[in-house]
Amino acid sequence: MDLSNLVSNHCVDQHGRIADKRTTGGWKASPFIIMNEVAERLAFIAIAVHMVAYLVVEMHQSLPDAATHITDWIGAAYVLTLFGAFIADAYLGRFRTILVFSAIYAVGMILLTLSASIDKLRPEKCIVKPCKEASQGQTTFLYGALSLIALGTGGIKPCVSSFGADQFDEGDEKEVQKKFAFFNWFFFSINMGALLAITLLVYVQDTIGWGWGFGIPTGAMLISIIILVAGVRYYRYQKPMGSPFTRFLQVMVASIRNHLRGVSVVNKAYLYEVETAQSDIIGTHKLPHTQQYRFLDKAAVITEEERSNRWHICTVTQVEEFKSFIRLLPVWASTIAFSVSFAQFTTFFISQANIMDRRLGSSFKIPAGSVPAFSAINALILVPIYEKFMVPFLRKRTSHHRGITSLQRMGVGLFMSIFAMAFAALVEKKRREHYSRPFNMSVFWLFPQFFLMGSAEVFTYVGQLEFFYDEATDGTRSIGSAMFLSEVGIGSWLSSALVKFVEATSGGQDKGWLRNDLNKSKLDYFYWILTGINALNFLIYLVVAVCHKGKGALVRDETIVEFSGVITKSPNIATDNHEGEF
Repeated sequence: MDLSNLVSNHCVDQHGRIADKRTTGGWKASPFIIMNEVAERLAFIAIAVHMVAYLVVEMHQSLPDAATHITDWIGAAYVLTLFGAFIADAYLGRFRTILVFSAIYAVGMILLTLSASIDKLRPEKCIVKPCKEASQGQTTFLYGALSLIALGTGGIKPCVSSFGADQFDEGDEKEVQKKFAFFNWFFFSINMGALLAITLLVYVQDTIGWGWGFGIPTGAMLISIIILVAGVRYYRYQKPMGSPFTRFLQVMVASIRNHLRGVSVVNKAYLYEVETAQSDIIGTHKLPHTQQYRFLDKAAVITEEERSNRWHICTVTQVEEFKSFIRLLPVWASTIAFSVSFAQFTTFFISQANIMDRRLGSSFKIPAGSVPAFSAINALILVPIYEKFMVPFLRKRTSHHRGITSLQRMGVGLFMSIFAMAFAALVEKKRREHYSRPFNMSVFWLFPQFFLMGSAEVFTYVGQLEFFYDEATDGTRSIGSAMFLSEVGIGSWLSSALVKFVEATSGGQDKGWLRNDLNKSKLDYFYWILTGINALNFLIYLVVAVCHKGKGALVRDETIVEFSGVITKSPNIATDNHEGEF
């Protein structure tokens, strides 16, 4: 067999053999994976954009409480991606994790459909206020269904983009270019699912009923599992590589232990590495030593102790894997604020649309939950334009294979989010002061904030997809994807906390800025707070991005040599001073 046809990234086919590029991976496999993501997004967005209305109308919750519950639920779903990534990297692998958690997701959708279809699982319809609250059993059943859906999302989301990227061999220049195109089309598919959810399904929910509105995405989720399984023979699989968190903890324990014993890293220090061609982390390449975070190098200093105990001594590759993870943290932390603003998509943006004139012509009325279609349509238009025209144009001027770097792309998105929330504040002030009567102001006034926030998402989200996959090591790809997805969850929780803080400090739900009646609220003040947060965060991000040292910019110790399983540094070569590094 011609070895040039075999992948270089340790992926195997369904029979456990090194994958052949001619029969596996690439765009032969990707459509099956993308279809699973379309179905998952179809279901999740259909719930997210309309569940606030469901909790208010059907479960008789207050608007602020319903908004808080949904942002908390979205937060839990995305933070659970860390758990899903751990399961994938340590035990099941990405494909099996997607399959198992898709089944869990489908069960949750079935239960949610039952909750919306069976009258005994909801309180009686409210005719005269105060409305009868949902019983403990009704609430528990609904939240149980939502919990399973959140768990399913947590397992699918961190694996599906990484599993898709695994289908492209990083050692093949042509496939590398296709991988970056995959990230853009993957995001395109997410918005396609979102568009169907916020147009077709929201219309079904409003006109036919909640049971059909949740039942259709339930069917789509079941079909997507069948489609995912149908692509088994085309996939390239990465074997589970053990728990990265355990390896991280071993590096911390070994470095602290050696530090307390007086071990130091000097030019003549010996750093341990295995003699084999590959690292001792299953399925991963060896990583070269770098000069950053040199305290952690103490974990790899050769001592008289047994070298097989990783709690006492770690390999250079294991230490460098942990360093790579640490390098991601500042970028991760400085992009969370965007998710706080993005959480308004499914809460207050929808609540605004609910009391605005949504007529389109003389007979059709846009459902409030379909208004985010402004953003989804924008993304569906912008992604192909960016991929087909902007990337080649920028590539000629920057000589960068993607036109601009992932960090620059994220920066553009964060900058646009400032103006998105500023427009939202201005429009809400105009609506409250000049169009205070319900349905008196056209919903198309919301177009600028949806357009700008949608454009910001195109740049930020795809930039994060690229960045966290590329900067992660072989054994932490799912964790890398989960890191940026967890931002959505943490941002949702921070949004809930901010809503509660604003309520508490401005007079509560009866007299404060955020009330049940938006015409008596001061929602524009809340949007100005978010604008200020985005502006401050953008400045912090600029500092982080300038200081970040990625894979292509790291100062590596090129003077190390391997001898009998030991890496040693030459004492005669000067090293860099690392100015500007963290």
